[in-house]
Amino acid sequence: MKYDYKAVEAKWQKTWEDEKTFHVEIDHSKPKFYALVEFPYPSGAGLHVGHPRSYTALDVVSRKRRKNGYNVLYPICLLYTSPSPRDGLLSRMPSSA
Repeated sequence: MKYDYKAVEAKWQKTWEDEKTFHVEIDHSKPKFYALVEFPYPSGAGLHVGHPRSYTALDVVSRKRRKNGYNVLYPICLLYTSPSPRDGLLSRMPSSA
């Protein structure tokens, strides 16, 4: 069975639009909250199960602040350092295999 991503995307985009899931009211009288979490590397090299911990925690804090009346800005920052210094070092290391 082939995954029909176009149908899935269309379904959810319509649902989000109809329910105004991502609708934002701008109210400058509310206090501001800025939360920034950095994504390790755009290449995704070196990702492990521990990485989502910081994203999940800050997402919870941001959602709580929004419910408590804050204007929340919660971008994910991409570190454009790929190839990273770590990648360079790893490519020069002898293989242990």
